[in-house]
Amino acid sequence: MSLPLPRLPLRDELYLLGHDDDTGQLHLHQRALALGLAGAVLIDLFLAGRIHLGPRDDVRAATDQRIRLHTDTPVGDLIADSALSSIRHAAPPLRMWLRTSSTDMYDRTRAGLVAAGILRQHSQRRLGGLLRTDSYQATDRKWAIVARARLRYLVAGREQPDNHTAALAGLTAVLGLTEHLYLDHDTTTVTTHLKAIADQHYQAVRDITTAVDATIGDLATAAYR
Repeated sequence: MSLPLPRLPLRDELYLLGHDDDTGQLHLHQRALALGLAGAVLIDLFLAGRIHLGPRDDVRAATDQRIRLHTDTPVGDLIADSALSSIRHAAPPLRMWLRTSSTDMYDRTRAGLVAAGILRQHSQRRLGGLLRTDSYQATDRKWAIVARARLRYLVAGREQPDNHTAALAGLTAVLGLTEHLYLDHDTTTVTTHLKAIADQHYQAVRDITTAVDATIGDLATAAYR
């Protein structure tokens, strides 16, 4: 009997859902996904009891809350522990931390997946060998399939979401990845349903997801200036 797959960090599952299983091509803008990955790291730290957000009041918007350390006990994950170090002395504003940390989060997440053997780098040379292009493809589609299946089961009402999967649902919705769950449902309806599922869980997770959405919106606004 085969053993169940270990659950990947939230950022790794989100990375895989953000790419085509076969070609490794992005489903969305890389910068937007990087912000989602940074948010996923914060959510994992919150769920692990390492951080909290605050204060939350009528004056400060939820997306402007500061990230505060609850405990600096290492998680045992290089990216997560690096994030803890960046928060330890600064208590940074949420959106500022997302913008800063997302600059290299995509590359670091991809490198971690390569090191774990979940992704494999493929290099091709074109123009007589003068130009090299790299792509990163899954060594086994099972990781993305399992993550996608959990979300599909939520939409179908076949499972009750745990905190990890609820957070993945919220991030999938705000990043516009719903259509890549390959469901025979209206995309808008599924997105609304995933957001509703996420909203039933921790307030801090909702605030982080909202901050990711708002920061992506800032990028879109800046592009048209």
